[in-house]
Amino acid sequence: MCCQLFPGQLSKVPKVTLGAGCGLSRVSISKVSLGLAAVLLFTSALRKMLVPQTTPEPTISSLTDGNFTLYFNRSVYKALFPQLQLYRCREVIPRDKLCQGPFRAPLLLLAIKSHPDSGTRRATLRRTWAQTAEVGGFWLRPLFLLGGPSNQKQLNLVARESRVFGDILMWDFVESHYNLALKERCFLQWVHGHCQQAAFVFKGDDDLFVNPKVLTDYLRRTPNASHFIHGHIQFHSVVMRLYKYAISRDLYPLDRYPNFASGGGFVMSRRGLAALYQASLKLPVFPLDDVYLAFLALAAKIRHRHNEGFRVWGIAKDELSAYRNSVCIHGVSMERIEEVWKQLESPQKDLWTSS
Repeated sequence: MCCQLFPGQLSKVPKVTLGAGCGLSRVSISKVSLGLAAVLLFTSALRKMLVPQTTPEPTISSLTDGNFTLYFNRSVYKALFPQLQLYRCREVIPRDKLCQGPFRAPLLLLAIKSHPDSGTRRATLRRTWAQTAEVGGFWLRPLFLLGGPSNQKQLNLVARESRVFGDILMWDFVESHYNLALKERCFLQWVHGHCQQAAFVFKGDDDLFVNPKVLTDYLRRTPNASHFIHGHIQFHSVVMRLYKYAISRDLYPLDRYPNFASGGGFVMSRRGLAALYQASLKLPVFPLDDVYLAFLALAAKIRHRHNEGFRVWGIAKDELSAYRNSVCIHGVSMERIEEVWKQLESPQKDLWTSS
């Protein structure tokens, strides 16, 4: 299996500290930009300079879902994906106080996976569904999750955006396909340290349309909602051996995965997040983020709940009724998101109380 990961231990990247007004109070943007850009642009040199750190051995070597048993060959994980196993989460743009209340209602965090150069997408979501607001008995707060940018221009734009909006959390691993698993693990660590107040977390991509009214209605109506991971569940999905999602037999010899929630959009609860975080301390990091979460869910003994309202594969017919009745719809253009939002906003105006 051939893959190229960037180094995760970027120990000399300065940390951006945001004051109450979301400004860069301790480190200037220019210094942060130069420091992070220099590290990210010279990754090959740094890889040779980095001193390997000892990693605590995972305490779980096998899992079973009742149909088959998964065995984790830790030496293979370390050989094929060493940076995923050695990386220690370090925030370049922290967001330590985002979840500090008091809130007028239970906190529902909207955690949105985004690429550093997707500023236009983030701007669209802020104008539509990714707003701080009280909806359906929950207090919604958005947070964009980013890996490190790969060039100076991206870094300058993200630093400025963070200063203005105060809704970006960025780590010092380079944004890449396989590093999305690091984003999953580091987010669990961040929630454990800074956002245990969240009753629920909705996690999705930045090309997603979310209907907050339907999402909050779903959480209120679902019995024992806190006991499950909710979404579009892939039941024993076939392991792909080629192309983008290819996984070698050396790493994963079975032909099917355990059940997992498609990464396009899903919901976790406070109790689930705590158990998932504890599991993340005991298992190696798998290079596909949604499958990695499936392993964590098995270890944490968290069940999945499938719902067709999580439309992670898009919709067959692009009609307003689909957006009105779905929790989320994946793969929607930014123009369409804005168009739909304007059509839905007016009749639901009384349901929103923006901060």
